[in-house]
Amino acid sequence: MPKESISYIDTNFFSPLITDYLAENERVAEFYNRFPKLDNFEKQIEEKKNSYNGKGFRKTLVNALFEQYKDTKLSEETKKNIEALEQENTFTVTTGHQLNLFTGPMYFLYKIITAINLAAELKKKYPANNFVPVYWMATEDHDFEEISFFNLHGKKFHWNPGKSKFLGGAVGEMPTESLQDVYDLFSAEVGNSANARRLKELFEAAYLQHKNLAEATRYLANELFAAYGVVIIDGNNADLKRHFSPYMKEELLEQVSYSETLPLAQKLEEEGYSAQVNPREINLFYMAEGLRERILEKDGRFFVHDTQLSWSREEMLELLEQHPERFSPNVIMRPLYEEVVLPNLCYIGGGGELAYWFELKKYFEKVNISFPVLLLRNSVLIQTEKQDQKRQKLNISLKELFLKPHELINRKVRQISNIDIDFSPQKEHLVKQFQEMYEIAEKTDKSFLGAVKAQEVKQLKGLENLEKRLLKAQKRKLQDEVSRIAMLKEDLFPNKGLQERHHNFSEFYLEYGEDLIPALIQNLRPLELKFDILTL
Repeated sequence: MPKESISYIDTNFFSPLITDYLAENERVAEFYNRFPKLDNFEKQIEEKKNSYNGKGFRKTLVNALFEQYKDTKLSEETKKNIEALEQENTFTVTTGHQLNLFTGPMYFLYKIITAINLAAELKKKYPANNFVPVYWMATEDHDFEEISFFNLHGKKFHWNPGKSKFLGGAVGEMPTESLQDVYDLFSAEVGNSANARRLKELFEAAYLQHKNLAEATRYLANELFAAYGVVIIDGNNADLKRHFSPYMKEELLEQVSYSETLPLAQKLEEEGYSAQVNPREINLFYMAEGLRERILEKDGRFFVHDTQLSWSREEMLELLEQHPERFSPNVIMRPLYEEVVLPNLCYIGGGGELAYWFELKKYFEKVNISFPVLLLRNSVLIQTEKQDQKRQKLNISLKELFLKPHELINRKVRQISNIDIDFSPQKEHLVKQFQEMYEIAEKTDKSFLGAVKAQEVKQLKGLENLEKRLLKAQKRKLQDEVSRIAMLKEDLFPNKGLQERHHNFSEFYLEYGEDLIPALIQNLRPLELKFDILTL
């Protein structure tokens, strides 16, 4: 499988904050702990070993994981990794993702593959330790619309829950009983090839044979990645939250996350970046059946937003002690929850995720929890050999491929035209001529300066209009080439966005089947920090 790579900044799809981070720009240095280089993990291992409160808890973590896997077929690799978590020389590398229907966009796979490959690289470098790839299921999110569909062959397969309408609680508890219609449409779309039959088996077994979205997602992710020892964890667990409850208590009483993250969010803005999230005074939700709402505090009492629920300070602390599972960390506190629960070295996420982690470093320092290495997940564009041949025939470089459609078309039309459509020399000549006229006006009557300027603007505008008209005429003349360029761009960048944010993995599985994931694992390198173009 041929692989070529370009820098993330050359894709034009990543924010200045992420590209500056990857370039190790000093402006970003205060927002993270260690840069993702293999040698830097030696100190990260030592730091996590000293800060992880794992004595006694590692056994609880292992028991909780086995309990979560009780109805899921365990591979020997995953079983071995879960058991290894009891040992003090075992560490995790973690990625997290929402419970998107049938994995959602393709980058779901890239996240987990990044974790698999990083764990393998760390084992080679530090063989005295064990490294476990972890997928943290975001079962407590409550944005159902965001996860309720996937795209295949340009069509959107959307889950309409009907009588099982989502009421606003944790999405992991969403019943899957209403997914038969999606399965029927999906089955008709994919056909009956061997790869299609396997996809239909996966969908049916995951969503029609499991009662809720959390169980379905665990089954599907396990089927795809169990052979590589991936451990899937659901944070919606009373034992895990009980271990985290001291930090939730501190949050309720002292609102530590707000005071520690707000200054860093403001500093990001001052540096010219955009803060990804704004912290609230209390960054916890209250959860019950069909409910996940913000906890508020006023005049010594705690309230649940948009409900009649309220408690005194003493009642709230007693509730936390008795039922920690009713408290749910939001986007600000969930990273801390992950790092308290897991012996984790590295968090793997997309650009948006890393952006909110950059707001958290001081918070972690305040509560004495090791801040993980932050690694941008692998990003990939998959093209067929035929598409690559088209690209080369059109003389489009990989870097040019990532230009906006109109920019790419204009550039190529200029290159292949038998006339020069670039009027830059004429514009430069015109500017020089008018410079002489400015000098004459300065020496005679300065009141003419405005008239000279107006004439210069008019004539430059005229040249620009002539250039645009000529370019438009050449586009008509070269319509065949223009159409082929536009079609290639649309095929590789659906809706003018990255393929990995649109296509579902089934789009590629239909073609490559069981070879797809091994091929990705073989070719992606997490610490290269490059955008990969793979030809399958």
